[in-house]
Amino acid sequence: MEDIIVIVGPTGVGKTKLSVELAKRIDAEIINGDSVSIYKKLDIGSAKPTIEERQNIPHHLFDIKEVTEEYSVYDYQQDVRKKIEEITSREKRIIIVGGTGLYIKAALYNYEFTKKDTSITKDYDNLSNEEIMEKIKEYTEEVDIHLNNRQRLIRYLEKLENKEVISNKKDEALYPIKVIGLTTAREYLYERINDRVDKMMESGLLEEVTSLKKYYKDSRILNSAIGYKEFFSYLFEDKSLDSVLSEIKQNSRRYAKRQYTFFNHQFDTNWFEVDFHNFSHTIEEVYQFIIK
Repeated sequence: MEDIIVIVGPTGVGKTKLSVELAKRIDAEIINGDSVSIYKKLDIGSAKPTIEERQNIPHHLFDIKEVTEEYSVYDYQQDVRKKIEEITSREKRIIIVGGTGLYIKAALYNYEFTKKDTSITKDYDNLSNEEIMEKIKEYTEEVDIHLNNRQRLIRYLEKLENKEVISNKKDEALYPIKVIGLTTAREYLYERINDRVDKMMESGLLEEVTSLKKYYKDSRILNSAIGYKEFFSYLFEDKSLDSVLSEIKQNSRRYAKRQYTFFNHQFDTNWFEVDFHNFSHTIEEVYQFIIK
């Protein structure tokens, strides 16, 4: 089996464009590695590649769930492994692209899950919000829930405990992989993130979120995903739109920092400085690395 190419990095560095250009060169199909793009209707806020951007390259695990449906890292693991088997049976190569590090690692490494008895209800009344957060971080560092949102913290912890990682072989890769990380100067990245949020608004992010208002009360993803969760106070309270956009930018910058930490510590990542003035140079550099 040839190496699975994994393209990671924060939002706004060109992962989508790189993945499509590489797929054309190495005859590959693309698997989504972003936990938000799994869901239908979450297009602009997730920066999901458009039909035009996909350029007729087969893309998998996009738009497979409704926003009110639950979907876990365990579900993603199982779906990706099925796709790997399916795509390799057609003698095609595979590119996984996205920024949700835990999902990608669980799919490609020896993460084992077991379902606990969900009929047993735990009582968290004796735990502070800080203690609940610490328990969550025993499972994952990727937590985009405000410390004061106790109800969501408890719900997230319950979900993690019902699909607990039990393997002690989490650093054992199950497939041959090459991990490509795209990076740029921190100040420039933050500038691009801020600009990207403004462009999302120009592309209709507010209209997209408003059309989803009726789902917010019953959707975990709308209340946890950056670019959507911040609108809750705008839709149901009296928070200003400017405050919402400022919060999205701030949360996106913080998340980018956490992504770098995860990719540096959890993968053997080969980092490439993006040439935004001549992106074809970056494509060629990564391509040469892959084929050598």
